[in-house]
Amino acid sequence: MEKDVFRSLYEVVQQRKVEPQEGSYTSYLFEKGIDKILKKIGEESAETIIAAKGTNKVLLRDEICDLLYHIIVMMVECEMPLEAITDELARRSKKIGNFKNMKEIDKNT
Repeated sequence: MEKDVFRSLYEVVQQRKVEPQEGSYTSYLFEKGIDKILKKIGEESAETIIAAKGTNKVLLRDEICDLLYHIIVMMVECEMPLEAITDELARRSKKIGNFKNMKEIDKNT
């Protein structure tokens, strides 16, 4: 199910890039360019972190959705196919014993 939701969203975002629609937020982001898209990812990342520190699960859910949406917009803008991500995640999920040695600085965070 999750892949279907991401696939559908990815396809809609792709369509907005190719065929911009007046009043579409996605079309607006593409019009403004990669810097605006990346700024939104930064903002949504911070909002997701703040929401995760709280207890409001609905807010956290909504912020995660906003972040994922903006990441998909970035993927389309950068011509990163959804399959490249899903295939890599599938490949990584098959690894066994892949705990990496953490750097000393990572152990404290």
